[in-house]
Amino acid sequence: MYLVPIAWMYVVLMVAIVEATAPNGTWLGALVIMYVLGTPARRRARQAAEAAEAQAAIAASAGAAPDGRDVAAGDAVATERKEP
Repeated sequence: MYLVPIAWMYVVLMVAIVEATAPNGTWLGALVIMYVLGTPARRRARQAAEAAEAQAAIAASAGAAPDGRDVAAGDAVATERKEP
């Protein structure tokens, strides 16, 4: 199952090494190749951060009062007042 992604990473790493060590290659070209290699990981990290932020927003709104204010509701029913 992981054979294809591992092989793809190996090939990209080898291309970056060849780019860096070739007579007309540059380190900048190798860095660009490595940057492209990291794109899926950066996308997953960004999506995970957005999902965590959405979860936090949902959790924060779940604790809000029914009238939409961010204060505790307190007692919903007034206590009975006894006459002296």
